[in-house]
Amino acid sequence: MNKLWLIMKNEFVYTVTRRSFLFTLFVLPLIAFGVGWFSTMGTRQDSAPVQALVGPTSYSKPEGLVDLSGLVTAIPEDFQNQFFLYESTDEAVAAYKEGVISSYYVVQPEYLQTGKVLYYREDFNPLGGLENTGPLTDLLAYNLVPDDPRLVMRVANPMNVNIEYTTEQTERDPNSGATFFVPYIVTFLFYIVIFGSASLMLNSITNEKTNRVIEILATSVKPIDLMTGKIIALGGVGLLQTLIWSGAGLLVLQLTGRSMPDVAAYQLPATFLLWGLVFFILGYLVFSGLMAAVGALVPSLREASQMTTFLIIPLIIPLMFISELATNPSGQLAVILSLFPLTSPVAMMARLAATAVPFWQIGLAVLLLVATVIFVLRGAAGIFRTQNLLTGKPVNLGVFLRALAGRE
Repeated sequence: MNKLWLIMKNEFVYTVTRRSFLFTLFVLPLIAFGVGWFSTMGTRQDSAPVQALVGPTSYSKPEGLVDLSGLVTAIPEDFQNQFFLYESTDEAVAAYKEGVISSYYVVQPEYLQTGKVLYYREDFNPLGGLENTGPLTDLLAYNLVPDDPRLVMRVANPMNVNIEYTTEQTERDPNSGATFFVPYIVTFLFYIVIFGSASLMLNSITNEKTNRVIEILATSVKPIDLMTGKIIALGGVGLLQTLIWSGAGLLVLQLTGRSMPDVAAYQLPATFLLWGLVFFILGYLVFSGLMAAVGALVPSLREASQMTTFLIIPLIIPLMFISELATNPSGQLAVILSLFPLTSPVAMMARLAATAVPFWQIGLAVLLLVATVIFVLRGAAGIFRTQNLLTGKPVNLGVFLRALAGRE
């Protein structure tokens, strides 16, 4: 037990004091803070130099409107600060060249049949360039039904749906961006944390084999104690990194004055953190065990790169179907990914962030993960032998799987 404790302590201290780890732990949040501060300064009126670099956040000038369909007869008072109405395209072009307007729309003569509107502007900006299309839609709707403003509002917003769930669900706004954004964040976060923590195991073992430190350790401790100590210590490193990054992210938002009200109002289940810890631990044990087995077999990190590619594919699969997990968390594909042990640590957390998952599915995913952890750690312990640690040999996927199953 004393040797196990020493391995855990030394591995933890050595990892967290490495320059590369300290760089990712502290410098990356500082870079994020700098970017957040810079972008915030760009929106302030008293920061002209910064604002000149980042450019204006929006156009202060109104836009022009040319109606060739004869539909728009007048612009209501609510829209007069946003649009100037011109009788011909030539007038709009002249106003545009003089800088009176920032851009202009031309409603085509066949608008009633096709809905076609041309938009003329200086640059390409797919996100901010169409900022007035909403008011323009309202303006056109107002002129389509000029005598009944209530009918205009009903045409523009035909339904006001209130969702009533037939099963127990956490209240969420279907129109909020956070409803789709939060599962994306959770998926990426769990992928980075699990794979990053497990990768530390592979780097540690291969570096010790390259530096021949493993020869000294092999004469002092049992290989199983060495593997167990590394798994526990590097799991703690991963949790520490997650806590510091999460805290730094919140601090950056506060110091830069930024807020994400939709995300702040987004309600996650009360048990989300508990299940997050469970799936992180189990997922980390599975992939760290696989990384330990690879590190024990291969002679150096270069030979391990090919095997690592095969190991991370299951974690990448939920990222490939992240849109499906966020928009259809109860679909067949989402359920399968959240139950399959090699994808469930990431996929299940994405589902939990998106909807209320039946308890039997969570329980089954945990049981399958526990069984996988037992199989992987037993196989890794069989591979983690002195002979493998001191020698190493070329490894392919077939050799690795046979060794993991105890047939090599």
